[in-house]
Amino acid sequence: MKAFAKMFTASLKEFARDRTAFFWTLAFPILFMLLFGAIFGGGDSTQIQVGLVVEDQGSAGEGLAQAFSNVPVIKLYRGDRETELAALKTGKRGVVVVLPAGLSQSIGSGQTGQVEVYYDPSQQMSTQFRLAVVQQVLEHTERHVTGNTPMFSMTPKTIQAERMRNIDFLVPGILGMALMQLGIMATSQPLIALRQNQVLRRLGTTPLPRTTVLTSQVTLRVLIAVAQAALIVLVARLVFNVQMTGSWLVLLGVVLFGGLTFVSIGYLIAAVARTEESGMAIAQIINFPMMFLSGIFFPVEVMPKFLKPVVTAMPLTYLGDALRQTMVGASALHPLTLDIAVLGAWLLVCLALAVRFFRWE
Repeated sequence: MKAFAKMFTASLKEFARDRTAFFWTLAFPILFMLLFGAIFGGGDSTQIQVGLVVEDQGSAGEGLAQAFSNVPVIKLYRGDRETELAALKTGKRGVVVVLPAGLSQSIGSGQTGQVEVYYDPSQQMSTQFRLAVVQQVLEHTERHVTGNTPMFSMTPKTIQAERMRNIDFLVPGILGMALMQLGIMATSQPLIALRQNQVLRRLGTTPLPRTTVLTSQVTLRVLIAVAQAALIVLVARLVFNVQMTGSWLVLLGVVLFGGLTFVSIGYLIAAVARTEESGMAIAQIINFPMMFLSGIFFPVEVMPKFLKPVVTAMPLTYLGDALRQTMVGASALHPLTLDIAVLGAWLLVCLALAVRFFRWE
């Protein structure tokens, strides 16, 4: 029993000293629970941005408009068809409901009135919820008027020429995640190991210029990023028939720029971390929030308001948005020029800090 106690104590000390094991075993599950609890477990209801176009001049049009305005979960915007559809394309509306001319006449003659509902197919995870809310409003209005023939029929219409599938939405996010992992994990950890094992110090004493050592590593990782992107796009095309709708040249530019941005973040981690364990901890602290808060897997609009500033500050938010616009023609969270500008700002700041604090031994 005494031997068991000593072995147990030794194993416990070994575990406590291993920061990586401690993080993944204890801290990671707690952070995971807190994060998803904050996103999906809050008491505040997520409001749906609904654009309402009332073209019908009869009582049915105004009655439905009043019904939509009385729903707490809906934030209503009234305008003309062109203005509201433009707002939907830029992400300022969740859906646009059009009450077409002649709606009241159709209902008055005993026919079912067709209500048009426009939505963005690139927002796969939230579209069904929004359409369900609109359907509930129509059914609730019917129950207060008649219990017989349905008065209203919802006609969903996409604002894109082709319907976007879940996999079409997911592939650009996977590519963005891969570029992030390449920069943060695959750049920082080997570099820290080289310094900790005194390899960088030995290279620094040779006639080889230090800039050559660093630029060769950066070039390698940028080429890996391009190969990684090509492989992901190829598999997505062959296996899932994901079609590339944008410019290949623009996609190459976004991949290169995104790869350089996250490589610079990886170099900054390597500059400030003293050991491989601390580097891994720093990398995970940066990697984990971006994985789940940047909108590559979950739509940004489901995030609670207090997390929106964090989402807005993350470089992966802008890389994912740029990749989606370029690859599958998804509606933009931000203009492509703004995405590139924010990534450029992260690149310059992280590069300057990495140069300032980088140590060869």
